[in-house]
Amino acid sequence: MIHPCHIGIDLGTSGCRATAINRDGIVIGNARRPLPPSMRSGLMATQQPEDWWCALRDCLLELTHRLHGRPVAGIAVAGTSASLLLCDRDGRPLTSAHMYDDASFTDAAERVAEVAPKDSPTRGASSALAKYLGLADQLVGTEDFIALHQADWITGRLTDVWGVCDENNALKLGYDPQERNWPDWIDALDIDRDTLPRVMPAGRPIAKLCADAARDLNLSTHTWVVSGTTDSIASFIATGANQPGGAVTSLGTTLVIKVLSKHPVNNASHGIYSHRLGAFWLVGGASNCGGATLLRFFTPEAMRQLSEGIDTEHDSGLDYYPLPGTGERFPVADPALMPRLTPRPPEDGKFLQGLFEGLARVEARGYDLLESLGAPYPERISTTGGGAANSAWMHIRERIIGQPVAAARQTEAAYGAALLAQYALTCGHKEFQPMQPTDPELQ
Repeated sequence: MIHPCHIGIDLGTSGCRATAINRDGIVIGNARRPLPPSMRSGLMATQQPEDWWCALRDCLLELTHRLHGRPVAGIAVAGTSASLLLCDRDGRPLTSAHMYDDASFTDAAERVAEVAPKDSPTRGASSALAKYLGLADQLVGTEDFIALHQADWITGRLTDVWGVCDENNALKLGYDPQERNWPDWIDALDIDRDTLPRVMPAGRPIAKLCADAARDLNLSTHTWVVSGTTDSIASFIATGANQPGGAVTSLGTTLVIKVLSKHPVNNASHGIYSHRLGAFWLVGGASNCGGATLLRFFTPEAMRQLSEGIDTEHDSGLDYYPLPGTGERFPVADPALMPRLTPRPPEDGKFLQGLFEGLARVEARGYDLLESLGAPYPERISTTGGGAANSAWMHIRERIIGQPVAAARQTEAAYGAALLAQYALTCGHKEFQPMQPTDPELQ
């Protein structure tokens, strides 16, 4: 008997990835397609939604060809957080999609700051709410529109059900995940609530594929589409961290930490906010430190070679705060903080060790800060990003943080989205529970 599979889709800024998994959470197929780069003008960064659809269609056609007719039970979409566009009620775009890193709506951000709670993630010119206000101002006289995030628009295209959003993508548009509603304070911004999406928890069945999408994608109209999430949360789900205290550190261009908590934690001054993830909360913060600093001084190959000679059990004695430039947000909230990268020893290996140690201390300080604000201290840290492959860095982190760290077996957002689809159609309308792919509930 051939069991149905589940597909996760990860739409980013540079490409689309689709992953199919079997009932045991094992990957049985992948496909990728590039996206045209964002159009940029000053602080503005835009893309065209139709480009997302073309990339997704090509991805899924390739993937379904590899599945050789295996039925697909469900699909979930992960998209970039705070990427927003305005559409008519049939999903036709009325504006370009303004991407997560678009910070051009500064006037709208000032309006938000006047009314939003001090710890609200809607603050800032790159928030989805600032984009909504700025784009709505451009559509004066067009009363009938809806605001959709990247994942929302693709979900609508798949189902022909428009105006549905998940709780994670809705956060930076102003949705209150604790009360599970749109808060009263947004009314001070003269927002017509009918233009806001209907919000569902992540991992809930929305509708089956519409006939047009099923035909275009070579899939069945029996395939369910499930409410998705943001790409970063899908990546967290992919790691299998599934209990309070489960933590994931991403060692990429920047250093990002997330920990699963029973309670939400928010602190705008440090850029800390919480996403609802089923019965739990995903609390996180992002430092400006990270791989970008390492790449200022070493190529990846040089780091690999030098790391082989590092004595990871003994401290270098160097006290670095390895920022790539001026300013820090987490765990230190100081826009004027300067990098601390001296003295530099003559040995490149010792200098690299000092940088690794500095980054590990930033990471440890971040988890300490989250704990001081009410999140659990991690019992084990899964690691994603390029730095997860460097064993010397991993050993240094274990020594400084005092907790076991390991490279996550799965890190792709598309894989996490596939797990989300699988859970939704296996466990019905229960709150999503992050789980290991080998959980008996999935078998």
